[in-house]
Amino acid sequence: MTTTPFGDTVVRGFRVGDGPPLAEAWNRSAPADPISPERLRSLVLLDANFDPEGLRVAVAGDGSVAGAAYAVRRLTPLYGTDVEPRQGWVPFFFVDPAARGRGLGRLLLTEALDWLRAHGRTRVDFSSYTPNYLLPGLDAETYPEAAKLLDSLGFRTLYEAAAMDRSLVGYRLPAAVARRHDELVARGYRFGTPADDDLVELIALARDHFTPDWARAIRECLVSGTPPERIVVAREPAGRLVGWAMHGAYASAPERFGPFGVLAPARGTGLGKVLLHMVLGRMRAHGAHGAWFLWTGERSPAGHLYRAAGFTTTRVFRVLRRETDR
Repeated sequence: MTTTPFGDTVVRGFRVGDGPPLAEAWNRSAPADPISPERLRSLVLLDANFDPEGLRVAVAGDGSVAGAAYAVRRLTPLYGTDVEPRQGWVPFFFVDPAARGRGLGRLLLTEALDWLRAHGRTRVDFSSYTPNYLLPGLDAETYPEAAKLLDSLGFRTLYEAAAMDRSLVGYRLPAAVARRHDELVARGYRFGTPADDDLVELIALARDHFTPDWARAIRECLVSGTPPERIVVAREPAGRLVGWAMHGAYASAPERFGPFGVLAPARGTGLGKVLLHMVLGRMRAHGAHGAWFLWTGERSPAGHLYRAAGFTTTRVFRVLRRETDR
């Protein structure tokens, strides 16, 4: 426990009973990104890597939560045996509006960084922690004070991630996409819902050619009951699985698109566009009002593909990193 210069406010690790007031303080502090106690429980408290001492909580004299900063390091590998011994993350921090302007945010972040350093973590990212990231990074437009604080503590931008949305009201499969689908089928490509046996190959493709976190997301959503009908896979004429698109993989949110990938040799064929629109059509058929996702490179080939499909950028997040010698 740390005694602070802010009256009777103290900073300590998470304790039993902190969950609901943490969510309430979060929502007062970051109303643009509210969280429910259930999401806090699922994404933080039940995370296999959660350590109560890594969640630094500022508690005022009346027992209310004045702020928090969350530090996490891997105790369980995301894949294989690698616990990334130099890597740590700060997925979030916040300070109640009534407690701002006195340096409490700096103190909370400093304690979180010190905790990570004590565990050998000399590289810290904000806030792209997987598997349970809450946001891809910092929305500096929404939180300019947080951007200044992180910059003053040595965090620098690695890259930017764009969140995109599109309405599905009145959605129809574009005629050009329908023609491309038919041309690919005539060449021997096959599209459809994966059978149970196909899922083994799909998860391996996502893991080996994209990211283990996508493989994890696909596996976990299916185990939890997500219907395979939310996935469309594509096979080349020789029979190899070369791509897929899906929705509803994260937190059972049916309007959340992705993950989505096409192997490099199959790109440029229109395959990605067909997969994307086939899933949008399925989403609309199941009553989805819109489609959204949190993370793509705005100027990447995927970003161009999404914009061509009617998506627009709604937010831009900075993925930040701080590195120290020891």
